[in-house]
Amino acid sequence: MNDIISGLRVAAATMAICVAGYTTVILTFAQVVTPATANGSLISRQDGSVIGSRLIAQAFTSPEYVWPRPSAVGYDAGGAGGSNLSSANPQLADRAEALIEAHGGVSRADPIPADLVTASGAGLDPHVSVEGAMFQAGRVAQARGVEPAAITAIIDRLAERPGGFLTDEQIVNVLELNLALDAELSVQAVAD
Repeated sequence: MNDIISGLRVAAATMAICVAGYTTVILTFAQVVTPATANGSLISRQDGSVIGSRLIAQAFTSPEYVWPRPSAVGYDAGGAGGSNLSSANPQLADRAEALIEAHGGVSRADPIPADLVTASGAGLDPHVSVEGAMFQAGRVAQARGVEPAAITAIIDRLAERPGGFLTDEQIVNVLELNLALDAELSVQAVAD
């Protein structure tokens, strides 16, 4: 009986140290050192209401916005994951064809970047390639009634290299880009 009580004491002490103690230390350290990232890298309005997170993609479907990568989980952060469909599955081809059509089709001269028709592993990637954003610049410019150069300038300004100087590929955060578009370029009435 003493062995059982001793075992329960050790288990309770271990849980208190490893669960409560460790979590408290790490959370406190994160709040002191990097409070923005510790709290989910949230983007808020001036009134304090949360718009979204820099780390999780959101669905944008209006033509005046840059669209994110497709999501196999409907942009639901509670259920991150891929579609688990085989590359031979016709559903993938059907989804890609629908996305290509939604982006206005493609041509040999203007091929669509792969990240605009393929979901990321978690389905929540908040970035698109700069090429993916530039591919959409014409549609966004037309919907906003501005020149495409105004859109591409904002894309160029917000482009970042995820690996710093070690990588050539540039990406852009879709939520931050769309917020910059709203802040800098109002949507003007466009006659169809």
